[in-house]
Amino acid sequence: MAAMLSMLQDVIRDYDGFVELRFHAKTFQTLSVAQGKLDSSTVRHRNGVGVRVLEGGTWGFASTGDCTPSAVRAAVEQARLGALASAASRSLRIDSLPEVTLARGEFIAPGVEEVLSRSLEEKLQIAIETEARARSASQHVPTASCRYSEIFEEKAIVTTDGAAASFKLVRPEFRVSVVAERNGERSSSMESIGVTGGWDCLFRTTPEVMVDKAVGDAVDLLSAKFPEGGRSSVILSPSVVGLLVHEAVGHTVEADFVMAGSVAANKIGHRVASDLVTLCDSGKSIYMDGAGGTIPVDDEGVPAEETVVIDQGILSSYLHNRETAAHFGVAPTGNARAWEYSDEPLVRMRNTYIRPGEQSLEELIATTPDGYLLDGPRNGQADATGEFTFGVQKAYRIQDGKLGELVRGVTMTGKAFDVLQTVDGVTREFHWDLGSGHCGKGQPAKVDAGGPYIRCQAVLGGHQSE
Repeated sequence: MAAMLSMLQDVIRDYDGFVELRFHAKTFQTLSVAQGKLDSSTVRHRNGVGVRVLEGGTWGFASTGDCTPSAVRAAVEQARLGALASAASRSLRIDSLPEVTLARGEFIAPGVEEVLSRSLEEKLQIAIETEARARSASQHVPTASCRYSEIFEEKAIVTTDGAAASFKLVRPEFRVSVVAERNGERSSSMESIGVTGGWDCLFRTTPEVMVDKAVGDAVDLLSAKFPEGGRSSVILSPSVVGLLVHEAVGHTVEADFVMAGSVAANKIGHRVASDLVTLCDSGKSIYMDGAGGTIPVDDEGVPAEETVVIDQGILSSYLHNRETAAHFGVAPTGNARAWEYSDEPLVRMRNTYIRPGEQSLEELIATTPDGYLLDGPRNGQADATGEFTFGVQKAYRIQDGKLGELVRGVTMTGKAFDVLQTVDGVTREFHWDLGSGHCGKGQPAKVDAGGPYIRCQAVLGGHQSE
């Protein structure tokens, strides 16, 4: 990477104004096992240089898969011509970018060599053994699958105003899915983990434990009842907290969405949550190692530090790239991210979470007279108003401060800021729990989200009591 960084620096010295060069090499490896057989195995490599030029108050972007100096210079000219051609039609001009201390140097995330040194055969063997264990764990599980994937990335980012940074990281992911059947009833369960880090970080929860949990949940759900619908006190597990803060809050505070009129517009300095809620987004992995959205530097060369979005209930910041920071007159937050070299950076989350509190989960349950503990997000949607509907894999009834029967088919709905206003309990336990899969926003992104257990009020879908 040192040679690539040096080449980009040599090229950029030829230019005045603002030019950004981003080399990005990315190798994807995926293998899937189902019903005792290798279902698919894929290796894909992409590398090239993305170029942005700020000219005439607007951006021009070009990219090239040819990483020679002459090809990069040609891409710079393409980007410049594109900016000039579109400048007249741009309604909001970028007069200048805010000053910021840009990253310089090389950053290598933990675990790169540890993962890359493992052979494909070893990874396949773990997937085969895990899938076989899942199918043999219960007579009620006829179908199982296991998937291992990893993304290895190298980047170098150079700008005319001082960024000169490179980094390497690897993101392995492991997933086991099962389907249980009995007496015509059918249920499914999945356990997955995705990290930015090494082999031991990925498997700190072992494949055996993941299988036992997935199979146990799927079989137990076969006999679970449905909940009563209506407004209820709920304790959200870290995985459900992560889904809430990412989908229903995080997207609404991405500054480009704010400029388009999201619910968070004009709310800086306003109370949007209980004073027990401090919500952050960070390029670093806070509280636990290995968060799946970890980056040392964003794709504009801005250090990816922690941003406090909601500070003890008060909305205190949006998530910014350099352009939106200029519009709002603030510093950028290191949230510019691009999926591949041929993609332009967008405002994207990294690792989004609620900070832990002082209570234990046992204390939270014991002080809940009536409600549910919700765990395992399944699916859902949220919009620019912060209104959401999420499916939950499983829920436990709470009565008189004690955890009771398992229920299934639970959905949770509400408006994110309204729900966060009702938070009256936050535990000290903390987990990252959304590191597998991808976030979509025109292009994919690897992110993570999580937090403590929190208690709040929400509307549950289920059977209405008579």
